[in-house]
Amino acid sequence: MNHVVVVPYPGRGHINPLLNLCRSLSSRLNHTTVFTVVVTEEWLRFLDPDDPERENVRFATIPNVIPSELNRGSDMVTFLTAVQTKMERPFEEVLDRMVHPVKLIIADASMLWPFDVANRRNIPVAAYSPMSASMFSVLLHVDLLQSHHHLFADVSERGNETIDYIPGLCSLTISDLPMIFHSGIDEKLKNVLPNLFNITMKANYVLLSTIYELEHEAIDALRARIRVPVYTSGPNIPYSQIEPNDPSSNEPVYLKWLDSKPPRTVLYVSFGSFLPLPRDEMVEIAWGLAQSGVNFLWVARGETSYLKDICGEELGVVVEWCDQLRVLSHSSIGGFWTHCGWNSVKEGLFSGVPMLTLPITIDQPLHSKMIVKYWKIGWNVREKVGVFKRDKIAMIVREFMDSKSVARMEMMERAKEFRRICQESVGEGRSVDKDLDAFVREALK
Repeated sequence: MNHVVVVPYPGRGHINPLLNLCRSLSSRLNHTTVFTVVVTEEWLRFLDPDDPERENVRFATIPNVIPSELNRGSDMVTFLTAVQTKMERPFEEVLDRMVHPVKLIIADASMLWPFDVANRRNIPVAAYSPMSASMFSVLLHVDLLQSHHHLFADVSERGNETIDYIPGLCSLTISDLPMIFHSGIDEKLKNVLPNLFNITMKANYVLLSTIYELEHEAIDALRARIRVPVYTSGPNIPYSQIEPNDPSSNEPVYLKWLDSKPPRTVLYVSFGSFLPLPRDEMVEIAWGLAQSGVNFLWVARGETSYLKDICGEELGVVVEWCDQLRVLSHSSIGGFWTHCGWNSVKEGLFSGVPMLTLPITIDQPLHSKMIVKYWKIGWNVREKVGVFKRDKIAMIVREFMDSKSVARMEMMERAKEFRRICQESVGEGRSVDKDLDAFVREALK
């Protein structure tokens, strides 16, 4: 019996894809491997340890690294410092208590300490990246950004300067880089960010949460630079769990509402769960949606009360949570207004839905550029509307969802092609299947 320990960064966008990876690996190992996922106590409350889909997945906990009342979005330095400095010792204590020897550690590449622990204990370790291959490449090539004087540049003055020297990537600008690479960033924040090059030097394998056909040039360039094997692990989204709607079952209200709408007429809206938009922008979005005349389903964690008052009930539904991939796969969904977190982008691509982009931070501006400029399956809202006002938002939503628009029809066709590419990639003998089989042979057999 193989024993694999999995160490996610303590965030929803990191834990969920790693759990989906465990499911994919377990299914091809014929249940000969047990996965122990180490999470903080607060995160165990949000997971279902008895999920039958995870029969070979167990959970171990370590103490919370920060008080639950701390706002991670507004106090990112405190949170990141705690993640990098307070998790290592309790994690080692968990390892010390394990009955079965650990054959492999799969650790989130957002943290350095799991790789130090694995190296000290002579346990092979795979660096798992929940980000796109393109973003991974940007972070890996900090040396190039530094040598070209683009690291910590003033984005207000130099934001449009071209970056065309990162291997495998199309032309970028300084404004496409993560905010952590812009001037004026807190020096303390710089000091707690992990060095991706150092992490790859300590790893035995690298797993990228992407599909080769989506980012083949970036992946090929990474394979040429990184000294250890680099594998794609696929979208790491719960595509195998999507079930057709059953009108006779006790479906959520929002799914029944979607069932009542014509095909491709509903705009799905979600801006993620980590960093909120400013309240004044949320208000303008709400009024813009209400005035657009377009049906919408909006997931807004913790914001639903006042947004419902603005939006009313005639055109849209505002909810705290939904099964996002199931919603995006619904026949009534015709567009996705997203913050461009990588998990959301992959689900949008897998579902073949054009996207309105509203990037907030970190990797999201880069993903927005990929969606709009390179894949040509969406529009950037800020670029389209300029000043963030309700009448302009209503206008762009109407234009984006206009079924008679040539631009929309072209986006729909391209989005369908990306859906085909993504869904075929996870089939037997295709790119994801081959890479995961190769990883299993190398690391676990």
